[in-house]
Amino acid sequence: MSDLVALAVAVPIFGSLAALVAGLVRSESGWPVAVVACVAQVAIAARLAATAFGDGTITYVVGGFEAPYGIELLVDGLAATMLGLIAVVSLGVLAYARRAGPRSNPFYAVYLLLVAGLTGMSVTADLFNMYVFLEITGLAAYALVASGDRGRSAVAALKYLLVGTVGASLFLLGVGYAYIDTGTLNMADLATKLGDADPTLVHAAFAFIVVGLFIKVAVFPLHTWQPDAYAGAPDSVAALVSALVSTVAAYALLRVVYTVFGVGFLANNELAHAILVGGATVSIVAGSLLAVSQSEVKRMLAYSSVSQFGLVVAAIAIGNVTALMGAVVHLVGHAIMKGGLFLTAGLVATETGARRVEEFDGLVRRSPVGAGAFGVLAVAMVGVPPTVGFAGKWYIAVGAAESGSWALLAVIVGSTLLTLAYFARLVERMFFREPSDDLEPAIEAVADGGEAPGASLGMRATVVAAAVAAVALGLAVFGYSQHLQPTIEVLLS
Repeated sequence: MSDLVALAVAVPIFGSLAALVAGLVRSESGWPVAVVACVAQVAIAARLAATAFGDGTITYVVGGFEAPYGIELLVDGLAATMLGLIAVVSLGVLAYARRAGPRSNPFYAVYLLLVAGLTGMSVTADLFNMYVFLEITGLAAYALVASGDRGRSAVAALKYLLVGTVGASLFLLGVGYAYIDTGTLNMADLATKLGDADPTLVHAAFAFIVVGLFIKVAVFPLHTWQPDAYAGAPDSVAALVSALVSTVAAYALLRVVYTVFGVGFLANNELAHAILVGGATVSIVAGSLLAVSQSEVKRMLAYSSVSQFGLVVAAIAIGNVTALMGAVVHLVGHAIMKGGLFLTAGLVATETGARRVEEFDGLVRRSPVGAGAFGVLAVAMVGVPPTVGFAGKWYIAVGAAESGSWALLAVIVGSTLLTLAYFARLVERMFFREPSDDLEPAIEAVADGGEAPGASLGMRATVVAAAVAAVALGLAVFGYSQHLQPTIEVLLS
């Protein structure tokens, strides 16, 4: 069974190579290869999740060298959740991209390489290898953002590359500081040795690692790469990146803070705790205010992500079982909701040409499926029961109350009103205004030169599935939390 952990990383890598090789024989043959790899990934993730939640944590040491000297892979309830999320979302976006594009073999090869990097970040128990997979993820994401056939995509990818490289470099610098005085890179081994290390080095390691991951998560004001990357990328790429890249980076932040540094470190270091609280508060407020001021839908959704990930950082700062449960639920929910919103925005643009807020007037008459899915996902993002958006915010808010973090609780509750401010105007326009007559259906050109002739059944089915999942997950989350709670308790022990 433990070999499946390594296979979860290997399958998308081999799939990526297979897509490239298939392109030598027949162009545009990468989609079926990618589908096979992603379906296999879903099966592996499901098997690992069943074992992790049923029998306990799964470990695997690469090459047979025992930890802490060997490279250890680990799947507990938290990692299993991320594996399942990555596998399901990547398969869903593939169904959408079949018609929407891009559709070249190199695109699918890089797509699978991104899946491999995200998977590796989720299962590694070694800080340096987390950096390696972080870089694989970053390089693949830069290339995918640049796959659009517009100058805007290239500029967005370049900006993403420059800012993302700084984030990865800071993370690596922090890992170096942690290694200097401990001589180990294994997370569990680091946790036992950092207590006896030079406090200055430990504080430096924490600061560099957290700030580096803040950039990857897009915490304000280190978010500058995100709006351009999301808005400039092809719709399918924007959905994949928005759903998974910052989500897995936030997971990495949670994992490193509590596996390596631990609860005691945060309790005894007010500055470290203040960094997390400050980043969370500013992101929640600033991200929402910037979202309200946007006229382009994809940029509004991008700034919304800045705010939503602020909630996750707030939960990490609170640091009790309830709040961390909320962080995980919100990560999963945000991936489904925000990925679905980007896909729906692409569907709407395909059917109607609408990409700006003012162009959504009367959308329900021009694109009923798009308007319906967007409306459900927007309501879920606000946090209306019984959606998964409500469940995640509820756990985080209750966790804040349990810890006595009343100021942070006020910000968390206020974030719901701020989210309502920018989604309500779209809902009002879609359902309660007359449609615009001066728009024509438009397809975004992609780098391989192909243009889809219109929205497909797969595109519509994907956005409907995302809307249904946003509600279904909200109903299932309380049962899921019982299975995840032992993992959170171990993390906090």
